Amino acid sequence: MHFLLASTALLALLKPDPTSAATIPSVKSVTLDIVNKNLAPDGFLRSTVVANGQYPGPAITAIKGQTLQVLVNNKLTDPTMRRSTTVSFDGIFQTSENAYNEGTAFVTTCPIAPGASYTYEVDLADQAGTFWYHSELSVQYVDGLRGALIVYDPDDPHRSLYDVDDLTTLLQLGDWWQNSTLPLLAGYEATGIVPVSDSGTVNGIGRYQGGPAVPFAVTNVVYGKRYRLRIINQSARNVFTVSIDNHPLTIIEVDGVNTVPHTVDKIGMLAGQRYSVVINANQPVANYWINAPFVGGLPARNLHQNATLSRSILRYKGAPIAEPTTPWTLGPENGTALVEADLSPLVATVPPPPDVTMTLDLQVIAGQAIWNVNNISYLAPKVPTLNKVLAGATNASDFDPTENTFVLPAHKTIEIEFPPTDDDDAHPFHLHGANFWVIKSMSSPDVNTVNPLRRDVVGVGGTGTTIRFRTDNPGPWMFHCHIFWHKQAGLATVMLSSPADIRQAVHPSRAWQALCPAYNALPAELQ
Repeated sequence: MHFLLASTALLALLKPDPTSAATIPSVKSVTLDIVNKNLAPDGFLRSTVVANGQYPGPAITAIKGQTLQVLVNNKLTDPTMRRSTTVSFDGIFQTSENAYNEGTAFVTTCPIAPGASYTYEVDLADQAGTFWYHSELSVQYVDGLRGALIVYDPDDPHRSLYDVDDLTTLLQLGDWWQNSTLPLLAGYEATGIVPVSDSGTVNGIGRYQGGPAVPFAVTNVVYGKRYRLRIINQSARNVFTVSIDNHPLTIIEVDGVNTVPHTVDKIGMLAGQRYSVVINANQPVANYWINAPFVGGLPARNLHQNATLSRSILRYKGAPIAEPTTPWTLGPENGTALVEADLSPLVATVPPPPDVTMTLDLQVIAGQAIWNVNNISYLAPKVPTLNKVLAGATNASDFDPTENTFVLPAHKTIEIEFPPTDDDDAHPFHLHGANFWVIKSMSSPDVNTVNPLRRDVVGVGGTGTTIRFRTDNPGPWMFHCHIFWHKQAGLATVMLSSPADIRQAVHPSRAWQALCPAYNALPAELQ
């Protein structure tokens, strides 16, 4: 595939070389054909919505400083699923000038109609790390449209800690449903019960209870080498706990932010979160389990679900082609688990004191698929937020109440507090357009205003969570739960920074301006 860098070429680019910047093209072109294809990730064949015919979609790789031009061709035809689409690039900020390429349906764009194409321009600027892309239309990515986006840094400050970092060291975790999203969503809206997945997948492969013994995915290693594993939770609901038997995990990056190395045995990962870890292949040559059990609803609601079947294999060169013979050793009661509050950025930044303080209170209407943020259930407007801003919308009153849009001043520090809840469930809240300081993690009672972690997906709930972010990137940026069933049920807001600056900075292309008229002209069954 023309947009995947070969490992050897990539490693050459990553070597410290003062002339290497001149050899890296400033623009990289990628093509994603969004198609329906019959696939069986867990052994059950079903129609899917996927990029380039595969689940997960092809990994997009780039070098820090490049601009991606991602041509999306919508070739969807299956009437059992949504046939329009969008693609969002999670964790990539997008500058205010480029907000119209951000890909959030009905916030920064209209969807791409079936049979149409659109090229997203993604300016990576100075970002590097582990990201991913997925459909941002309704719950469409549940049907398979999700994949990795890796931005390599030739001057990675952690480069001395590992020997191998390429596409063979990706671990992409996903929850998988054997039914398509339209009936699943209808069932959720009728009962208020979030669908329970049939299985979990690691690098696109899983098993379900009573199903075929699909061969597990394999990560190959060589004794004596150190590997940077980039782990992405691409789920729409499930929380995965990742461990590798007999191999500690040294965390060096969280959601695109380099961190002080921190070693644990297992990591709990919410939907949308990403971690880079270093493992040392220093154990006896053998096969070892890469464990990724998950939680996500009551298993009694889906008898296919067996969370312990969510796993893959770490295979040393010279080991037999076989499954590990050792039992899973890091159950909930064993091993050192990550405590988010123990992480700190490699380069500490002291968050400025807040200029604006907000409280977001999350509530669900019992027995219904309705979630509220401050008593408002988000409902996507017919005219996207950005279109309204470009047409003159400036104040909160210029938007429908159900858009739950907070108008924020430019170049200020915003603090958001999520009050404690009666349970320990975590909603993974994700901010578009920026990341944030985690002033108080739900994993700890402590408040950190000295060197707090920065990330773009954080768990809220439990003992309460507090974050701060800067409005230095004007735009309408969605802030929502990354359990997409909850987002679809209204658990979302829009953080609108400086409408006047947006109007001055944003000059959309004709192709973008054509998206809404084309989408609005479609019959409902094609939207």
